[in-house]
Amino acid sequence: MYEYTTSVIQWSVWALLLWPQHLTASTPLDCRDDQGSLSRCTSISQEKLLDRVIHHAELIYRVSEELCSLFEELFIPFPFRLQSNQAAYACITKALPIPSSKSEIQQLSDKWLLHSVLMLVQSWIEPLVYLQMTMERYDHTPDMLLNKTKWVSEKLISLEQGVVVLIKKMLDESTLATVYSDQSVLQNDVQPEVLESVMRDYTLLSCFKKDAHKMETFLKLLKCRQTDKYNCA
Repeated sequence: MYEYTTSVIQWSVWALLLWPQHLTASTPLDCRDDQGSLSRCTSISQEKLLDRVIHHAELIYRVSEELCSLFEELFIPFPFRLQSNQAAYACITKALPIPSSKSEIQQLSDKWLLHSVLMLVQSWIEPLVYLQMTMERYDHTPDMLLNKTKWVSEKLISLEQGVVVLIKKMLDESTLATVYSDQSVLQNDVQPEVLESVMRDYTLLSCFKKDAHKMETFLKLLKCRQTDKYNCA
């Protein structure tokens, strides 16, 4: 119990020191106006909007790394951490037609890069809300863990709005087809055992971190193609 309490204190102090940096460094990407339209972002130039979207994706990935590390330190015994690396098949976005290898990603068109980011973003909005709900049922869950999860969830919605406007600007597309992931893992009326619930949430966080890195990578590749089309590795 002493080790757990010490761990919580250490992580809380560390996170509190870093947390304001995320907030002050964040560039606003709230596209919706009072009527619910995305007009706030339509007046921004394509170049600046892409920069803001990339910055948002960078922050989301950075905080997702912190979330995974904090969750591991607080709830996951070391032997179980190794299992998460072998659980890629359990990721809820596994069925999405999005390549993982570097060579395949390089061959994606700008259109497919953007739509892949949008698919990933939209696939994670509901699972992150679910994650907040389940973690609130834990005993002694630090507020910092809950706040970070809520922050990422809110920023993901802002990222979705920015990507939607970016697609309209770059591809001149006014309608979008939403592709949903297989979220059967979230549909369970029976309350799981504590360890099962913790491991399931840990898998969700690990998968989200992996997909958040994909979002950032795809957007940066798109940015590179706008400036140096033939030297984007």
